Amino acid sequence: MKKILFVIDSLNSGGAEKSLVSLLTLFDYKNYEVDLLMFSQKGLYLSLLPKEVNVLEVPMFMIKQSSGVRNLIKNKNFQELYRRLGASISLRNPYYKKKMHGAQINWKWTAKGISKLDKKYDVAIAYSQGMPTYFVAEKVIANKKLCWVNTDYRVASYNKEFDLKYYSKFDNIIAVSDSCKGVLSEELASMKSKIRVVYDIISPNLVKSMAHENGGFTDKYEGLKILTIGRLVHLKGYDMAIQACHKLKQEGIEFKWYAIGEGDLKTKLENMLKENGLEDHFIFLGTHSNPYTFLQQSDIYVQPSRFEGYGLAIAEARILQKPVVATNFTVVHNQIRDRENGLIVNMDSEDLYRGIKEIIEDKNLRQRIFLNLGKENIGTEEEIFKVYSLIES
Repeated sequence: MKKILFVIDSLNSGGAEKSLVSLLTLFDYKNYEVDLLMFSQKGLYLSLLPKEVNVLEVPMFMIKQSSGVRNLIKNKNFQELYRRLGASISLRNPYYKKKMHGAQINWKWTAKGISKLDKKYDVAIAYSQGMPTYFVAEKVIANKKLCWVNTDYRVASYNKEFDLKYYSKFDNIIAVSDSCKGVLSEELASMKSKIRVVYDIISPNLVKSMAHENGGFTDKYEGLKILTIGRLVHLKGYDMAIQACHKLKQEGIEFKWYAIGEGDLKTKLENMLKENGLEDHFIFLGTHSNPYTFLQQSDIYVQPSRFEGYGLAIAEARILQKPVVATNFTVVHNQIRDRENGLIVNMDSEDLYRGIKEIIEDKNLRQRIFLNLGKENIGTEEEIFKVYSLIES
């Protein structure tokens, strides 16, 4: 039986985390022994892990990082204190922030204080770019190494020279879409022959089953519901969504717009809502391990992103036959055919508002999208055979 290791930051909300849980739910545990290493054992999706997955202890270097400065001084752990302060200062330095991604700065300072895992694996898989990739490259002993990239590598602003020495240690680099592969092939040209595409695994049966579980909205609002799912960060375009929401309100349209997700911009976005008098129209719901009940109970799904690696939530909305309004980020065309199974708009609040308004007011367009979605085969469970092939080849 082959020993497989997966490494990811956590199983908190996010496309990569949800994709990994879906993959592990379908995994063949008769032929593979699976370990999972997370840098934080917190997250919405922990409870969804199959019982066959062996969750490893959080690495000691992450525990040390969470220790307070006073404890480090008290225990005379001055090396760790030096690394912590170095990373903290560098992460705040405009020069370093411009030159390197935060994960790269963090790894540069912490790597020397990390021991290699004792256990040897047949295959080790970093299921996200950044820290999981650096950790598997340098601190894991395995016959084969694979790493996933689920973002637009160019937009994410990683330092290519820094990354090349790590990606060179992997047998294959997995992109989650053709567009992601194209960007990686250009940005990391010397790695081009290693790059493969494996789409995020989506199970329509699982989505539909969970969509009909107990849960969902509790405010008893019976009018038009708009939903967006995604972290509260700049790249998800919530600022454009709030501006579009303001325009819809000014038009006198009756609706409520809900958002599932957490992130660093929450306070800033809440202030935007107050400034525009939208507290009763745009509502943050936090995070939920089962967002599908909310999706099932919504009328329109909106994805206002500036970029996506794939757009997992769009696929889930399509499975539940919800009309989607999405901005024209690069990979949106992998899923949406404009005016056939959704609506693609320009990446600005004015066009986003117009697209949502059209979906609300044009019943024929909405019905056409609904019927076309019902004819689509959206599931990607067969992608797991690509994973098996990469493991076995």
